[in-house]
Amino acid sequence: MSDVPVLPAITCDVAVIGAGPAGLMAAEQLAAWGLQVCVLDGKASAGRKFLLAGKGGMNLTHSEDFAAFVQRYGASASMLAPMLQAFGAPQVRAWAQGLGIETFVGSSGRVFPVDMKAAPLLRAWLARLRGRGVRLLMRHLWQGWDVQGQLLCTAPLGVQPVQARATLLALGGGSWPQLGSDGAWQTLLQARGVDVAPLQPANCGFDVLGRTGQGWSALFRERFAGAPLKNVVITVAQGDGKPWQRQGEFVVTTTGVEGSLVYAASALLRDAIAAQGQAQFSLNLLPAWSPEKVLAAVQHPRGARSLSSHLKSRLGLDGVKLALLYELLSKEQMQDSATLAQAIQALPLTLCRPRPLVEAISSAGGVRWSALDEGLMLRALPGVFCAGEMIDWEAPTGGYLLTACFATGVRAAQGIGAYLAQRAA
Repeated sequence: MSDVPVLPAITCDVAVIGAGPAGLMAAEQLAAWGLQVCVLDGKASAGRKFLLAGKGGMNLTHSEDFAAFVQRYGASASMLAPMLQAFGAPQVRAWAQGLGIETFVGSSGRVFPVDMKAAPLLRAWLARLRGRGVRLLMRHLWQGWDVQGQLLCTAPLGVQPVQARATLLALGGGSWPQLGSDGAWQTLLQARGVDVAPLQPANCGFDVLGRTGQGWSALFRERFAGAPLKNVVITVAQGDGKPWQRQGEFVVTTTGVEGSLVYAASALLRDAIAAQGQAQFSLNLLPAWSPEKVLAAVQHPRGARSLSSHLKSRLGLDGVKLALLYELLSKEQMQDSATLAQAIQALPLTLCRPRPLVEAISSAGGVRWSALDEGLMLRALPGVFCAGEMIDWEAPTGGYLLTACFATGVRAAQGIGAYLAQRAA
């Protein structure tokens, strides 16, 4: 690297490393207080993961009451609660409205922009940031610190030092690395004594163990990969004896299962696999039916009809739902009415591994809460703060991920403001 030119240092009050939702929200807060803010990102444009997440409809937050909302964050609920109280769903909606983006509550309680798009919101947001004097420096990839403690980035024209009075790291987790969240920061922080929990997939799919101890059969995979299972209920056993249960839909993949219902249970399933080598959930294919009604329909005389025709006509089971029964039950089980009726409402699926982190919607792990003070400053690195998904928390989809990124961005900005004020006193 000796032949790479070293550029004149950029100076600012606060350097924000990472132009995702957490970093941009912190930059907005800091600039509003009159601080000089530089946002640096290794990619060519800001908010790339934000834009991709909005392709299916920009889910900003969720409208459920706060007590239920905060519990979606599991083990980190108590840490995030005060941040979400200060900047949660109502504040997110008001913030969007301030950018000229009206929102509405969908039938599921999720909150979306009226046009369902992320790009107009991001354009308005970046315009406001620039209007407040925030410098957005793209293609500036953070590489750590030099011996003088300056931030170092590789930029198109050479090595770019950055002198800042405070630094916010908002580098994301390890999912969707092609958009910038590659987790490379872990090594840099661990080398400086920061306690980091290993990154793991969250809101992810899983590979299955079929009846033969392998994955799906070739026939099932070829015919039904990509097929959705709608209006089903999955149940996952928990250590406290209270089963986790939810209704929704998910999708069969070439190797297993994925989709919203599986994502919602992914933390439980992932942790069970880590502890026991595999996990299992039971699948109710007909949750609106009583067990007695299912059994009576299965036992109804079918005459000359095949079992498949009988199950379709009496119970409405066909397509991927019917195929799953044949895939996971033996011939003997399919012919036994009581066993078949029970399986229709409690079909066990065994999972052997989560899909790789690079495929996950989000990640668990990251900078441990114990490594941060109340203002989200790293205890091992005074003046360096963290926000967003690089902190060790996780949440299901449904607006919870984005809301916590915003909330931690706001809290980190407040911590930076207090830190700089204290040093100036």
